[in-house]
Amino acid sequence: MKFLTGTRLALGLALSLAAPLAYAADEHFLAEGAAVGGYDVVAYHTQNSPALGSAEFTSIYQGVEWRFASAANRDLFAADPAKYAPAYGGWCSAGASKGKKVPTRPDLFAIVDGQLYLNSSPAAHEGLFLKDTAGVIDRGESNWKRIFATEADKL
Repeated sequence: MKFLTGTRLALGLALSLAAPLAYAADEHFLAEGAAVGGYDVVAYHTQNSPALGSAEFTSIYQGVEWRFASAANRDLFAADPAKYAPAYGGWCSAGASKGKKVPTRPDLFAIVDGQLYLNSSPAAHEGLFLKDTAGVIDRGESNWKRIFATEADKL
């Protein structure tokens, strides 16, 4: 009976740990095993440019690994992750405005009112996001409530 109880406990623990990770993978754009493809989201704010993070400087937020170019950036993120985490889990802002999850490019970004927005292509960034920033953000916010936990290929 102790074995059965231990098995149930282990199974329950495994399922409770797996569910948040599956949820996080749906909500966040992951590439190279990390959020935003391992790019340092703090650097966008402090340097106004993308910087590749390092596996040496990481933080876990919402069940996902975030990488940073320095310990200082990691510590800034850890103190206020919501301030630095990108909109729409790092998925394309223009895509979110259309109800889709589209992988992003680290060089196509904008910071609007302190929020980082990433995009997938020059057409999405320059042709949609920069031409109608407020509209893209409004539609993205509305759609994100519906799509955030849905797998990208199911949209």
